[in-house]
Amino acid sequence: MKHTIVMTGASRGIGRVAARHILRQSPEVRLLVVARGSSGAQLAAELATGGHAVSYVSADLGSLDSVRSVATEIRDRLDRGVLPPLRGFVGNAGMQYTNALTETPDGFEATFTVNVLAHHLFIRMLQDRFAPPSRIVITASDTHFGDFKHNMGMVPGPAWKSPDILARTGAFPKPDTVAAGRTAYSTSKLAAIYLVHEYARRLPAGIDAVAYNPGFVPGTDLARNADPVSRFAMRRILPVMTLTPFATSRNAAGRYLADVVLGTFQAPTGSYVDRGGVDRSSEESYDPRREGELWDAAERFTAA
Repeated sequence: MKHTIVMTGASRGIGRVAARHILRQSPEVRLLVVARGSSGAQLAAELATGGHAVSYVSADLGSLDSVRSVATEIRDRLDRGVLPPLRGFVGNAGMQYTNALTETPDGFEATFTVNVLAHHLFIRMLQDRFAPPSRIVITASDTHFGDFKHNMGMVPGPAWKSPDILARTGAFPKPDTVAAGRTAYSTSKLAAIYLVHEYARRLPAGIDAVAYNPGFVPGTDLARNADPVSRFAMRRILPVMTLTPFATSRNAAGRYLADVVLGTFQAPTGSYVDRGGVDRSSEESYDPRREGELWDAAERFTAA
């Protein structure tokens, strides 16, 4: 049966690979990509090569007003039958800034906005349009473990605080530094897992929510806002690590993501998928008090 999957972060990296695999493996999927500016039309055209059904909407995930407007447009397309029933949402877009001082038009810190609030707003606005069985997949990161084993010391571990602090600029020491920007990133990925646990508790039966960890994937353009040396290392040097167990190639990570989205293997709602299988996330990521606190804050922050 024809159905719609909405996807952010499909324009590059593992998202681009995953989008192609989703379309190849499931001809019944109508993929709706969320992209910034005019890039959406070109992306949709490229993904549609071979007769695949792909459309797009233009949104700036750094603006909650933009997300709200686009979510309203998607609801309208579904209601009018322009899109077949909604059965999936993939929150794959992510951003890592060179500091913790980048502010969005809404007055929130940009990493927290893109990696946490934008996807939460999409899910909440589309919640009553999902046709069970449906699956929500949020791309997380093993940086949320905060130890050498999972990120080789390249990214500081999360530094959890009240969501009212995390959502604003300057939440971490020396906020103008790269270290603070990376801490904001790992903390935002911990927040994403917390919200997946809340979705599993709160969303209606038949709508599953899963966190997906691609592992360390060099060359994805995640560090596109970093300094020139870091960008060069990520694009030209670190990809060699995919030949070792310490890193995952873009192709492998994208295929794993597609499998999670399509439900190729069993992943119960609320679970954490580490590449090709269900695993436990960090001990810190299981905290019902923090999860409830973050849910309440995200609801306030994204209220119209």
